[in-house]
Amino acid sequence: MNPETPIATRLVDVAILDDDPDFRTYLEDTLKDEGQYSVRTFAHPDDLFNGIEQRRPDIVLLDMKMGEYRGEKVLEQLFSTQPGLCVIIVTGYPSLEDMRATFQMKVFDYMPKPFSLAQLRQVLQNAVEKFGFGRSDQDRLRERLGHKVKMLRTEREWPLKDLAAATRLSVSQISSIERGANLPSIESLLAICRAFDKRPSELLSSIGF
Repeated sequence: MNPETPIATRLVDVAILDDDPDFRTYLEDTLKDEGQYSVRTFAHPDDLFNGIEQRRPDIVLLDMKMGEYRGEKVLEQLFSTQPGLCVIIVTGYPSLEDMRATFQMKVFDYMPKPFSLAQLRQVLQNAVEKFGFGRSDQDRLRERLGHKVKMLRTEREWPLKDLAAATRLSVSQISSIERGANLPSIESLLAICRAFDKRPSELLSSIGF
């Protein structure tokens, strides 16, 4: 195994909303067989919203064509109550106009039916890698904080030694933090924040913590 490959610490929680019972069963069985996902299926938007209130999923697979229920309205409500939720659109009646409209609503991806198992796997894996699903909060914090520190340093055009001097940390300490290999101590985090004229809460909220 590549030592840099993230190791999943929990199953990725996937919620599926689709009015076709056969398709729901197919997706549920297929994803459970993958061994990486826990799956909840819903036939009605109200059931999905109730389920999400009990436990927010990592990913929602949303059918856009459900008879009397408009996927666009469901999508609007999802994003209004669950900001930043990863939603993947699934539809059997795709159109360029629909795709443009849904992407403007910040969906993660769009899959027209029928799609292959390989396509489903790839789209879900892209979401897992993008959002860090299945990894511990500590892993995600370490990765995102390191990336943020590197971006802030780059914006100031500082080499590692300049940030090290400003924080009184060693170059190797800064490097390990930026690579996501280690989390800074509280004292080191405060020093980094002072160097960039930011409050710790500001820095952490900017990376979703």
